[in-house]
Amino acid sequence: MTRLQALDPKVATGRSKELFDGIQAKLGMVPNMMRTMGNSSAVLEGYLNLSEALGKGSLGNRLGELLALSVAESNACNYCLSAHSFIGEKLVGIDTNTLQAAREGINSDPKVAAALQFAKTLINKNGRVSSEDVEAVKAAGYTDGAVGEIVAHVALNILTNYFNNTANTDIDFPVVEVATV
Repeated sequence: MTRLQALDPKVATGRSKELFDGIQAKLGMVPNMMRTMGNSSAVLEGYLNLSEALGKGSLGNRLGELLALSVAESNACNYCLSAHSFIGEKLVGIDTNTLQAAREGINSDPKVAAALQFAKTLINKNGRVSSEDVEAVKAAGYTDGAVGEIVAHVALNILTNYFNNTANTDIDFPVVEVATV
């Protein structure tokens, strides 16, 4: 049972209504996470702005989705696992084996694997990574800017994981459940 109510976009007002209209126009729907975030237009707008900015970054949509899955598995967020598995497969074109492996921080491309492992390290160390941790991801070919983007992707996904775990958001994608707890 949800703990925070998802707003109905048809009856929303003010800034949340404006944001919902933009989401509807872009996606053809307003996912339950965003409907629930809309209880505070500041939360929804902050999420949308950071997500949009990172979408224009150097890492690309593919790595962004893989990072989202790695973080969601670490934070036991079934909503985000479900959403990013669907988006990764249907919209970005990532095969299911790659999506599944990303949840554990694994990828056949050593550079992608380094980014996923760095994300896991950030989470496991609560952001207090060592110089060696940063040097390892940079040695895989990431610039200082790209390392910053990995950190930002992790932060964005921690926001959505914590939000959905708090709200117990109804999953409106094919359900994928966390393998680890």
